[in-house]
Amino acid sequence: MGFLEKLGFKKQERLDEGLEKSREGILGKLTKAIAGKDKVDDEVLDELEEVLIRSDVGVPTTLKIIRRIEERVARDKYLGSQDLQRILREEIIGLLRENDQDKPADFDAELPNKPHVVLIVGVNGVGKTTTIGKLAHLHKLAGKSVILGAADTFRAAAVQQLTIWSERAGVPIVQQGQNADPAAVAYDTVAAALKRGADIALIDTAGRLHNKTALMDELSKIKRVMNKVVEGAPHEVILVLDASTGQNAMQQAKAFTQAVDITGLALTKLDGTAKGGIAIGISSELDVPVKYIGVGEKIEDLQLFDRVAFVEALFKG
Repeated sequence: MGFLEKLGFKKQERLDEGLEKSREGILGKLTKAIAGKDKVDDEVLDELEEVLIRSDVGVPTTLKIIRRIEERVARDKYLGSQDLQRILREEIIGLLRENDQDKPADFDAELPNKPHVVLIVGVNGVGKTTTIGKLAHLHKLAGKSVILGAADTFRAAAVQQLTIWSERAGVPIVQQGQNADPAAVAYDTVAAALKRGADIALIDTAGRLHNKTALMDELSKIKRVMNKVVEGAPHEVILVLDASTGQNAMQQAKAFTQAVDITGLALTKLDGTAKGGIAIGISSELDVPVKYIGVGEKIEDLQLFDRVAFVEALFKG
């Protein structure tokens, strides 16, 4: 049991509620696809392929799933259309388990470094600042000492927004205002975390991807200065993506992973979209694991990504 459950937060219930739109979309399309069919045949599989692609699972991952179901049908011979949802769930879970990396430790687990330095990246509007604020709050609830760094000095409201979140979470923030050198803010944040004995430092960065060279140069500079304070920093680089943008989120992920050494992904706004299938596609296609998902506006609605629980919630009912 994770610490949120210990505090009374109903993680699975919130996950089920957060995926309601995606679940209704996929299951509704699936029901129409198999209406009147008594067996899983080529026609049903063609319909299923369209359902998955329209649900933003993505073409490469959809083709893998369809191939697995074809093999299952050929092997088991007598599968009826009423079995399709169960088979689909089982094969998706099997696919994701093959690509699964170690699950991220719960928020109350011991961190591998002190301070553990996490750099947060992503384009504007994806929920980056909110994600940082929720991470800060959840780590603090779990007994960690947290410090924030406002290194997104490009956008006027970014520092102000992160400051508001630092006040909500009750954690200190290092900021130098708009147009300050992002690397200098990052350096000061890591130095402050080291001096204060903080457990974790969460550092915001500018939310733009106008070209990969500029992004790489800026983040490389930030990494270099932080490494001067704490060897190996940053220990994680988390890319925040808006799940409601569907395949655009996949393209952003591919662009960022080509330019930056991303170690994990955070998918936000899953509760406001029917495009929850994107989590399946990203988990299957990218070498970078989905670490966090946002399934609502409350603090506890930022969850560690459990692939099996996610698929079960997506096809529940």
